[in-house]
Amino acid sequence: MIFPTYKLEIQKIAEGFLSVAGCDEVGVAPLAGPVVAATVILDPATIGKQRSKNKWWYRVRDSKTVNEAERGELEKFIKEHCLDFGVGIVTHGTIDRINIHQASLLAMKKSVDGLKVKPDFLLLDGRFKIQNLDVPQQAIINGDAKVLSIAAASIMAKVARDEILSELDEKYPQYGFMKHKGYPTKQHKMAILKFGVLPVHRKSFAFIQGCLTPLEVNL
Repeated sequence: MIFPTYKLEIQKIAEGFLSVAGCDEVGVAPLAGPVVAATVILDPATIGKQRSKNKWWYRVRDSKTVNEAERGELEKFIKEHCLDFGVGIVTHGTIDRINIHQASLLAMKKSVDGLKVKPDFLLLDGRFKIQNLDVPQQAIINGDAKVLSIAAASIMAKVARDEILSELDEKYPQYGFMKHKGYPTKQHKMAILKFGVLPVHRKSFAFIQGCLTPLEVNL
C-alpha cells in the first residue's frame, strides 16, 4: 500500500510558504448527488519527519484505499491536527448546468474560500489549477496518493459526501445510496430503470439521459 509523505509541504515551507494547504475532490463519476471538495492546512508541528505507528497521520492516505469506518476515525485526527479546513459542495443541478469538470473546480474553489486561514500555497490533486484564485498553486497527478495534505483533504471530502448520500438513502431507500454512494454500479442502474430518475440524478450524464428518452441504455 502506498502512503503519502509530507516532503512537498516541507519543501514549500522552506521556500517561504508558511501556510501550505492540500485540496482534493470526490464524486466526479457518480450518477447522483453533489461533487464535494475539501482543503486542509495541516499543522507542521504535529507531523514530524518520519512515519511511525505512534504518529496520528500514520494511516492517512488516498480515501479510495480507506474503508468507511477508518475514514471516520482519520477524519477526527485530521480535524484535531490541522490549522484549518474547508469543505465545498456543488449540487447535481450545477453539475448539469456547467459540466462536471467545471463543477469539480468550483467545489475546490469553494473549499478554499471556506478557510478562515488563507493559505500561502495550494497543492491540488489532478491536472488542473483553480481559476480566479489568488493563491500560488501546483496541480499533482495522483496527488492524493503522494502528498499528505491532499490525502487528508480527500478523506475529509469523502466523509462529507458520504454523509450527504446517507441522507439520500434515508429519503430514497429503494435506490441503495448507502451502498453505492451514487456511483454507476449495476445495482444503481437497475434501481433507476425500475423506480425512475430522481431529482438528485445528474441529467447531463449519458446513462440518465438514456433513461429519460426511449433510447436503449447499457447496464
